[in-house]
Order: sequence, then C-alpha cells, then structure tokens
Amino acid sequence: MTAPTHDPLTLSLSVNGETHEVRVPARKLLSDVLREDLALTGTHVGCEHGVCGACTILIDGRPARACLTFAAQMEGHEVTTVEAMGRPDALSALQQALHEEHGLQCGFCTPGIVVTFEHYLRENPDPTAEEVRDVLSGNLCRCTGYQNIVAAVLKAAARMRGEAA
Repeated sequence: MTAPTHDPLTLSLSVNGETHEVRVPARKLLSDVLREDLALTGTHVGCEHGVCGACTILIDGRPARACLTFAAQMEGHEVTTVEAMGRPDALSALQQALHEEHGLQCGFCTPGIVVTFEHYLRENPDPTAEEVRDVLSGNLCRCTGYQNIVAAVLKAAARMRGEAA
C-alpha cells in the first residue's frame, strides 16, 4: 500500500481580476490562501464553520464561505474579495452608507457583510427591511444591534437606484 502524498500543489487562482500562482497543500482552505499567501486580509476568519459570514467572498459572482472551500477547488473560477469593492478614496455606495449610518463598529464582520450585500443589491435593487434582515441573518455581528446595518443597506439601495436617501 502506498502512503498518501502530501506534496504541495501549484495552483493558478484568479482573484479580483488578477491571476496568482500559489504553491499550497491540497487541503489548504481558500480563506488561508487569501490571507497568508496573497496578503488579502479583508477576508476574515471567525467561526471556521461557515456560520458567521466573516469569510464571505464571491465565487463566479455568487457568495460563498472561504473557510469551507479548498483553494484547489478554485482553479478555473473567479474569486472576488472585499478588496475589490471600493477603495479608501472611493467607497462603494454600500460602504459609504455603512459609514454614514454607523453600521459598523469593530469591523470584524464588515467585510463579509459588504460582500454579501454588494451581491444582493445587484440582484435585488429595491429590498424591504425584512428582506435585508433575512439576508443579514447569515452574517453575525457582536457589536451592533443590526438596525444601523439594515438602515445602511436600504440607504445604499436607494442611492444605487438613483433616489435621494
């Protein structure tokens, strides 16, 4: 019987529109590759069980949990992290609204919330507060009461529709 090999794999990953070659163990999680190998530390690791939402990224434009995904599964797919969503000098409408509505405090959960709602608002430009709360239930936050986050998402949606918020 041959012992299993634990040799690293060389992967070609497309992250935020750039191709990266990384050499990693086959079972290394995407969250760890993003943070440790690509220095994209906006993807936070909280529960490591896919429950808290802090590690939410987009895979081919759809939300996914980076802590539940092996990096080796990502060859041929486009990964988008929070780093691709606005810049310090040009916040997205959602990031600006979160700032204005005090929808963040410590910031640990914020990247996952931003990724979740940047995607959600593209597909659902006119959500109700109840719909926002339902989507937000996949992102845990220990600092806020969630109300300011809901207000920020609704404000961002209005702005994205071209309405005064």
